[in-house]
Amino acid sequence: MTERTRVPNKRLASLIGQEKWRNGEFARAVNKVAAEYGLTLRYDDSNVCHWLAGSKPRAYAQPAILEAFARRLRRPVTFAEAGFAAPIGDALRPGADTVAGLVELGSADMDPSRRAVLGVGLYSVAMAVPGWPDNTDRFTRLARDPHVRIGCHDVDAVVAMTDKISQIDDRFGGRTARPMAAAFLVNTIVPYLRADAPDDVRRAMLSAAADHCYLTGYMAMDERADSLAQQYYAKALELALAAGDHLAYCTSLRGMSVQAVDLGHSSHSLHLAEAASSASPQAGPRMRAFLAGQQAHAAAATGDRGTALLKIRETEAAMEKADSRPKAIGSYDESSLHYHIAQVRYALGDKSASIDDLATSDRLRHSMYRRTRIRYLGTLAERKLELGRLDEACADWHRALDDYPEVRSGRCDDRFNAMVSALRPHMRNPSARGLYERARTMAPLSRA
Repeated sequence: MTERTRVPNKRLASLIGQEKWRNGEFARAVNKVAAEYGLTLRYDDSNVCHWLAGSKPRAYAQPAILEAFARRLRRPVTFAEAGFAAPIGDALRPGADTVAGLVELGSADMDPSRRAVLGVGLYSVAMAVPGWPDNTDRFTRLARDPHVRIGCHDVDAVVAMTDKISQIDDRFGGRTARPMAAAFLVNTIVPYLRADAPDDVRRAMLSAAADHCYLTGYMAMDERADSLAQQYYAKALELALAAGDHLAYCTSLRGMSVQAVDLGHSSHSLHLAEAASSASPQAGPRMRAFLAGQQAHAAAATGDRGTALLKIRETEAAMEKADSRPKAIGSYDESSLHYHIAQVRYALGDKSASIDDLATSDRLRHSMYRRTRIRYLGTLAERKLELGRLDEACADWHRALDDYPEVRSGRCDDRFNAMVSALRPHMRNPSARGLYERARTMAPLSRA
């Protein structure tokens, strides 16, 4: 029996050569990307030599390799380009049918045994984002089922269900609401997208589906399933493009910007925020504030003081002209404005003023936004502790713990765990010790 001969991976060698990477440097870049997502890799130059000689990296490591290249090249890198076989069932593969991709994505998210696997994918800074086209009649390319016909009442039902899930998410967290969102997507929205309908109804259904995908992506981000969130956001963009809906498109881009800045990719976040703003000619004052506030936050995170201050002034001016009722999806209010002012001030070094604005944001926040209140009270307490205001920080953390048992949210769990870590050095302080003892009775439920 002849031994199989390995074929050198010339495509991988070409990519490494383009960037003039030494093998060890490349291996360290891969390890760093993997570590961002909780994957411990200890590759070195010897591993890279084996890959170049024709051995294949482990399947779970290949996305980290592609992302390392993508960040260096500032463009997406495919499996084929790196000399790897593409995985089966990628909902983001180029040219994939939008509706088929939704079925694949939502079905996996409905299944508890597959949901955990979905959550461990890699977030990609270099993922291709479709730009707003001159011709927005792409919805005609989606296959239709002539045996099923929908009307305006079906669109209204999707909008109402999405709004209701959004309210549940705000009160109880993404872990509670996302499974029902995925089930509604697969079992109700997808058949509607395939149904026959007048053009205006079809466009409205595509817009409603885009909003639903945006919300589901937001809930995945809340659970720290960042690759999954990115896939939902990408589908929301495709649906918005198919509908010719500028506002749904901009809302999803803005969501991607929020995700990027939360993950520490500030330049990428600013790029996405600027793309969202430039594609929104039909935006009213509240929507302009929604977009400009995120531009300000992202710009401040990059250290661009001038742009950050300019955009926060634009946000304030737009809010002065906004109507009185924010919508459920892509909502923006005075509490949101003060949150963005706080983020800008903190990023630019004014911690004390940032604390004041976070406190104002909390005071103005509607009581239904329980998940947001827990997260931002945690942030407020952390910033007070940075300035040595331990007793005040403990008071804010106690308020967060009042709501914490009711909410199932990975981001809230992060704030809980950060609180516990921050308290440990202060056990001699009665306030800190009392808070720590209270926290010990409510270990995170993701978790429990």
